[in-house]
Amino acid sequence: MPVPKNSLLYHLEALKTKKRTFENAFQGVARMILESQIEKVVVNGKTTYDFSIFRTGKKHVIGMYDEINSFVSYVKDAAEGGSSAEMAFVLVGEPGNGKTFFVEFLCNRYREFLSEDKNRKYTFRFNNLDKIGKYGKITQIESQTYEDPAILAMNLLETRDKTMEYLSSTVGFTDKQIEELFWNYRPLGACSGYIWDDIREVTGGKLDEMLSFVEIVPVPLTESLGTVTGKYPAKDKMTSSAVDLLGEESIQRLLHITDTNNPYRFDLRRGALARVAGGGIHFSDEIYKNKKDLVQVYLGVIQNRNIEIDGFKWPIDTLIIATSNNSEFNRFLSEKEEAPIVDRCRICYVSHNTNYRLQKDLTQYAIGKEARTTLNREILHQDPNLNYAASVAVVLTRLARSEKLTPIETLKLTAGEVAGEKSIKTLAEVIDTLNQDPVIVNRFGQRGLGQRNLGRAVQLLIESSETNEGKCMFAYDIFKALERIVLDYVTDANSRKKYLEDLKIAKGLYRERIMTEMFNAYMDEPHAIRKDVMNYVNMIIGIDAENLGPDRMWKYRDPQSGELKALKIDERYIASVEERLGLKTREQRDMFRTSIRKIYGQRISLNPDYDFMDNLELVKAVTDVRLKSDIAGAGSLVGALANRTNEENQKLYDRMIQTMLQKLDYCTTCAQKTIEYFCTQEDEN
Repeated sequence: MPVPKNSLLYHLEALKTKKRTFENAFQGVARMILESQIEKVVVNGKTTYDFSIFRTGKKHVIGMYDEINSFVSYVKDAAEGGSSAEMAFVLVGEPGNGKTFFVEFLCNRYREFLSEDKNRKYTFRFNNLDKIGKYGKITQIESQTYEDPAILAMNLLETRDKTMEYLSSTVGFTDKQIEELFWNYRPLGACSGYIWDDIREVTGGKLDEMLSFVEIVPVPLTESLGTVTGKYPAKDKMTSSAVDLLGEESIQRLLHITDTNNPYRFDLRRGALARVAGGGIHFSDEIYKNKKDLVQVYLGVIQNRNIEIDGFKWPIDTLIIATSNNSEFNRFLSEKEEAPIVDRCRICYVSHNTNYRLQKDLTQYAIGKEARTTLNREILHQDPNLNYAASVAVVLTRLARSEKLTPIETLKLTAGEVAGEKSIKTLAEVIDTLNQDPVIVNRFGQRGLGQRNLGRAVQLLIESSETNEGKCMFAYDIFKALERIVLDYVTDANSRKKYLEDLKIAKGLYRERIMTEMFNAYMDEPHAIRKDVMNYVNMIIGIDAENLGPDRMWKYRDPQSGELKALKIDERYIASVEERLGLKTREQRDMFRTSIRKIYGQRISLNPDYDFMDNLELVKAVTDVRLKSDIAGAGSLVGALANRTNEENQKLYDRMIQTMLQKLDYCTTCAQKTIEYFCTQEDEN
């Protein structure tokens, strides 16, 4: 007779043949992460690990390298039986820095992981309870804490030795398999243990008969039910209660159960913990906002890994992860009687993202889906420079000032870009110094405009009548919106002053970007500046070549295509660029050229497509030479665009508008406004 698929014996056979798994929450989460691709990366001058599981999906975690590594270290230690298993993992930081998003993303991934057949969680229920006679009209009871069937298997008989003998002789487990199984041993919870004893008494301890009462069922993965992953948000101190976490006595059950010693009179699933107790993740949002007695409940659960009510215990298998804002955490720390809960928490301080290149994805999250609409439901165009302007602006507010680095140098180095002679080592030193500050908010990346503030600014931009009338989110207007956010939401005077200065710097960088865009539009070529930058670089590489003839032609192999190319060394052009760079002496020019050659040698070998466009000083110098020298012969470009009283100037304007529309992703509104901004000479550095 075949073994029924819903029987305990069938489940144990599946465990034995590795078709199903039995592991605790820490082991499951650790395996999920560590089975993904792991890559070594360098972040701010230090080598760290990047885990691909956090980088997959349409909306995934951006940056957070230190925080992710801290979490992986914590969960791996707990999975291996380390002290982390008796701790909660708490993310502490300023509002809007991605704490909640990280936890919710992790929970989503974990549910997906458990949806695979091999990883699926199972529990058990007891049927035919009417045969026992103690449960009234209740005929079926499921494990309230979603205990794994393996827990029941390890508690089948009255002693561990007898149980092990049964698993070996009847089920066919090897000694090693039994050892691995019992590594995660837990006693049955109060309800399951009580009912199992009742079943043993009724059947006279005949195991085959006892097992006929047992049915194995999968644990539901429905997010809305709060099973496997569940969130408990901090509530008002007056309305919050331990019941929300632990459950309470059920009046309805008392109508059927007369025995006051029966723990099933308590409805544990009324609380959030029982629903994730079978290898799940419990997310406590703003844990330190809860009233003291509720935090003490958390302490008991974290320490003992039990739900305890009236002396009854239900062991739980749960990864507890929590969040807290700095203000609430600091308030909690100041109350010395609360020290034990902090000792039971692995604190991870979360900073804002400080890499403007990574910020571009976060900014797009804030902007939302591509097709935004006006109040009249017409398509709202996104200025191609909007994301850059917003990303640079918010990241600059998050970068602490330093005597060793200018704000722009810090901005570039954190993005892995060239910052003149300043090295990534200098940035690492600055970060190390800042992170030694005992005041958390003074550490690197802790202060600044967060993602929520950026979202508010985008909303202000979208709701403005000018944006709606023009049907375009014009990039420069994001600065006005961010200034309003700083004035309305930043209460600290020093922070407000710094952020406004940072926005001014961001405007200057936006200005430089527009200069490049204008030249590209003028040349009717999307990458005109990039070509000229690389021409300068290649001229520097070839200027001292031995095979240069009187025509000053240098032949070189293009690292991108592998083709042999010829380039005329234009020393007037080189001199003009270096003049714009402020290189007045031969020594200064030689030093700069040496640094360019060094960067070329380092970067091109790793990435043949590297184009020096992150070298803002060089890009600006080339742009200035082209815009203010070449075009100056026929009158400046600014003059021509600003004064369209003659036919030639109007033709130039119209041609540039067409290029911007057809090749550079502008709409009519942002193209016209960008040219207008270019002509005003605002934010000139």
